[in-house]
Amino acid sequence: MRLSAYFLPVLKEVPADAQIASHRLMLRAGMINQCASGLYSWLPLGQRVLSKIEKIVSEEQDKIGCHRVIMPTLQPASLWQESGRYEDYGKEMLRVKDRHDRDLLFGPTNEEVITDVVRQYIKSYRDLPQVLYQITWKFRDEMRPRFGVMRGREFLMKDAYSFDATYEGARATYQRIFESYLRTFDRLGLVAIPVKADSGAIGGDLSHEFQIMAETGESTVYYDASYDNLTPKERTFEHLQTLYAAADEKHDPDNCPVPEDRLKSARGIEVGHIFYFGKKYSEALNVKVSGTDGQHVVPEMGSYGIGVSRLVAAIIEANHDDAGIIWPDAVAPFKVALILAKTGDATCDAIVNDVYEKLQRQGIEVLFDDRDERPGAKFATMDLIGIPHHLIIGNKAIQESQLEYKNRRTGAREMINLSAIDTWIEGMRG
Repeated sequence: MRLSAYFLPVLKEVPADAQIASHRLMLRAGMINQCASGLYSWLPLGQRVLSKIEKIVSEEQDKIGCHRVIMPTLQPASLWQESGRYEDYGKEMLRVKDRHDRDLLFGPTNEEVITDVVRQYIKSYRDLPQVLYQITWKFRDEMRPRFGVMRGREFLMKDAYSFDATYEGARATYQRIFESYLRTFDRLGLVAIPVKADSGAIGGDLSHEFQIMAETGESTVYYDASYDNLTPKERTFEHLQTLYAAADEKHDPDNCPVPEDRLKSARGIEVGHIFYFGKKYSEALNVKVSGTDGQHVVPEMGSYGIGVSRLVAAIIEANHDDAGIIWPDAVAPFKVALILAKTGDATCDAIVNDVYEKLQRQGIEVLFDDRDERPGAKFATMDLIGIPHHLIIGNKAIQESQLEYKNRRTGAREMINLSAIDTWIEGMRG
């Protein structure tokens, strides 16, 4: 993509009403535009990051046998009245009427809708277990939307719902999804600490939040220092249950089992929340399947959420500096920033266009800053929007046949001989 033709409305000034780094940087980098309080349009750069996160989340769900569906944004109030949650949910639920005066609501979550689907089609324990999920936009009428997409009213969310014939099966499903979340966040370049949590309006007796450590986190997380040195084999449900981790509302300093010299604390941002709630909804909606002995069984259920749009902000909170965003490779809008530092020179133009074509042929996502701007302005733009790998073509390309490479995260620089550029590009594919 040539930057001269790309829609990237970057801002030089820091927005006055943006309180946290991710909100400031998303506005400055031209990722989002505020439409109304808590409502945002996602512009091309932001949409590219959002779609990459969505793809990773979906792939990890599919790997463990979940099945993707799409459920309606508007839900009939009758389903929520059947479950008993319609009046209890609170003012965050936006209630509307259609032209026939029927009560509807903008779905803040989908336990009732998916349970209704299952009661219509699943009749035998042989059809279980099932985990159905969607990635879709949801709406919650926050009283005080703030912090940009971190706490907006409309948000993109992955929500999954499990159905098992037995308690043991439901717990096994919970553990399988718990571990898949750890792999998901790892692929996103994040370390997530699961902490035991309240179930809130969803209900149930087993629940975990997944917290990302960042200075602007909403709560303080206290955890065993052992979390910092876990091997992949140790990041299992069983092992993590032996390690202490609690958010501030559940942390009791007088009865903490971790010695003071091993107890760490940091601010955390919640990016995922999972629940096991047994038969709360399947009983309320009268779901029955035939069991092994011919008797009817009420399925055991759980629900599992990941804030996809919130993850964009959380990743920025954990990955930025004074110059701008520092994207992990897996979610970067472009992998390589190609910067023409000397404009108007025929030799430089020929070299940069050749490199640009080679990157594109190899399938490397590249943003080519071909604008007639000062080099400093180009460097500042690429630092701001956070592209991980910068390739700079200037005087040395003419004089010494060398290109300059800069790693955005570390700031490390090195020179690459023009004759070795094909090898370098091949390495970028890895």
